[in-house]
Amino acid sequence: MSACTGKTGSSSRPARGRPGSPRISEAEWAVMRIVWRQPPVTANQVTAALTARMHWKPRTVQTLLSRLVRKGVLSFEKRGREYWFSPAVAESDCVHRESRSFLQRVFGGQLAPFLATFLERESLTPEELAELRRILDRKS
Repeated sequence: MSACTGKTGSSSRPARGRPGSPRISEAEWAVMRIVWRQPPVTANQVTAALTARMHWKPRTVQTLLSRLVRKGVLSFEKRGREYWFSPAVAESDCVHRESRSFLQRVFGGQLAPFLATFLERESLTPEELAELRRILDRKS
């Protein structure tokens, strides 16, 4: 699977817009987090999880599911009267794509200024600092 793209269920349409990188709204991220947690999930399971936490109406959740299928981020299968949804992309691919998009928009694609700005203004635990050191050591 590539960054925020993938194959969709046989009944779904291909992603629109720029190939390989559909935008996912904040509301759509909430839906995807439910689906990524334990796929496949029914539309009713997603609705129950989100209406309790976000106070959304079931129709709102249905609209978001449909949008994600159209974008190619979700696939679905109809079993009897229920629709079962699975991610058509890996969560890590979408996180990476969104991170790169942010980095490009705000820092001109430059990672070092982003890290410097972030680290200068954020408080990190010793564990977080150790993890960052481990990551940087693996990269060098």
